Formats: sequence, C-alpha cells, structure tokens
Amino acid sequence: MARRGDLNGWWLFGIAVVGFFCRIAFRLRVEGTDRVPRAGPAIVAANHVSALDGVVLALTTSSRSKRMTRFLVAAEFFRKIRFGWALRLYRQIPLRRGQSDQGALDVAVETIRDGALAGIFPEGTVNPEPDAGRSRGRKGAARIALATGAPVVPVGIWGTQDRWPKSGLHVRRPWRPVVAVSYGEPISPNGAADSAVDVQVFTDLVMAAIEEQTEKARKLAEA
Repeated sequence: MARRGDLNGWWLFGIAVVGFFCRIAFRLRVEGTDRVPRAGPAIVAANHVSALDGVVLALTTSSRSKRMTRFLVAAEFFRKIRFGWALRLYRQIPLRRGQSDQGALDVAVETIRDGALAGIFPEGTVNPEPDAGRSRGRKGAARIALATGAPVVPVGIWGTQDRWPKSGLHVRRPWRPVVAVSYGEPISPNGAADSAVDVQVFTDLVMAAIEEQTEKARKLAEA
C-alpha cells in the first residue's frame, strides 16, 4: 500500500521547481486538499480547461498530500524521446489505447490497487469552451474506481485557460492570472466494473461532482 509521504527525490525536486515558477506565473488559490486520502488507492478526477491542468493538479495535490500523483498517459507518449524519460521518471501510468476499453485500463487498475494515487481528466481532452460548461465525461475513471474500490476526489480547476487555452499559449494581461483549485469530498464507488449501468451511473455522479467543484473554483478565482 502507498505510505504517507511516498514522494521520492525527483518528485520533491519537481515540486520545488514547478512550484517556484507557478508562483511567478500565477496567483494560486487552493481549498480542500485535506480531502485527498493520505494513504491507499485513490483517484483525483478534474475538469480540463488547459494544457497546464496536469502540472497544476500534480503540484497542488502532491505538495500538500505528500503523495505522487500518477496520471494516466497514452502509452505512445512514453516512447517519445523528448519527454518519455520524464513520464517514466515520475512514474506516470501508461494507458494502452486501441485495445478494448477494459484492456486499456489493466495497468492502471493494477497500479491503483497496489495503493497509487492516480490523476484523471474524465473529459479526455481540453475543453475548448469552458464557459459553456463541461464536456461529456468518459467512463474510464468510473471503471477504474469500481474495479479497485478507490474513492474518487472530484476537483475543479479554473484560470489556467487564461494563459493556455485549447487554442494555444497566450501571453497577455493579466500577467499573473488567478488559478483556483477546489477539492470536493471523496466519492466511494458503488457497483460493478463490468456493469454498463453501474459504470454510467457512477460516471454521471463523478461528473456532477466535478462540475460542482469547477463552479466553486471559478468563484474562488473571481473573488
């Protein structure tokens, strides 16, 4: 099982460096990180409004929970020379797309069962119009949670899109936009991973909770 404080030297180094640059680039406002379990299998599931969301979520989650946040990343990225080494170094989880849905999640399920804290963006890709509402939620997070018994912590992120929306990096005022991250109460999985009905019900529950936290993050950012 994952122990409290499972950050290795590379994670501590990364948090320090990324945290330094994040404080220069953004005004971070974070609430509810105490809701992330300090040990055992768990999933943080967030909305996706920017290419920066993974960096911000990893920073706020891991620096406060003292745990690695291991994101599900398409397996082909591990073969990229430019950043495959970093994905392996920071122990991210390969997602083998092109297989059956459950087959693609096998490594993730096994890793989380062993006690990992996983990070997932159920929308799949960056939402090009976050002001219009969230995108449709994919079912992978629900399948993993139901298969592992891992609670899902819904997270809302707001403000990263002011610097790097779907259309690409923007350098404009405000020079240090507010980025808010709001963590909700963990949701315990209920149902069977091989039941399409249970997976859909749990997916809807998680996405509704993410939407609620996104609104809280938006209000926090605009306060």
